[in-house]
Amino acid sequence: MTMQRIRQAGLQLYLGLRRSGWLINVAALLFILGIFGWSVGVPHFKEKLAVQQSKLQRLQHTVASLPPTVLPAKMPVAQLRLKDFYAALGEQRYPEQQVKTLFAIAAKNGLALSQAEYKATYDSAGRFHTYRIQLPIRGQYPVIRQFCEQVLLAIPFASLDEITFKRDAINNPQLETKLSFTLYLNAKQDQVAGGEVANRKAGIE
Repeated sequence: MTMQRIRQAGLQLYLGLRRSGWLINVAALLFILGIFGWSVGVPHFKEKLAVQQSKLQRLQHTVASLPPTVLPAKMPVAQLRLKDFYAALGEQRYPEQQVKTLFAIAAKNGLALSQAEYKATYDSAGRFHTYRIQLPIRGQYPVIRQFCEQVLLAIPFASLDEITFKRDAINNPQLETKLSFTLYLNAKQDQVAGGEVANRKAGIE
């Protein structure tokens, strides 16, 4: 139905209803306005819908042309922990530096070390070196405890494996203590083949 025909039909209806009462005229007018609005609004909405569909098609085409995104494979938890372990290892080339740090902390806390025992090994299964240090220390318990805490903070790849106490008398605040530390070191440098063990004792002045 064209606009011209709608107008002609509306005019004929209006002229035909002029002879009726005013209520019928109002109803007829509303009916005509409804037809007019439908004839104008529907094409407008159709045009708007076509524009939206065109935009959607262009967007779908753009997304389809993008290269596929390859997500990195998630590393297993055990592998992540092993990676963190190796990253935390100390340098195998410089265990003497860590020993000097340990003795410096002892001196700072007023602890005298007269002798230390060392044992270097290589773990072929785990592919890392260990450097075990045994220290006899004499001092009061709070000082010895503080010394151990400071060593573990200063050398994050060290572990305190063993600690034993001996007191000469009950009322004596001084303790004869034996500490056992282990340094965990990387194997990037020369490795100790076949789990070869090196032992040595050193006197410390």
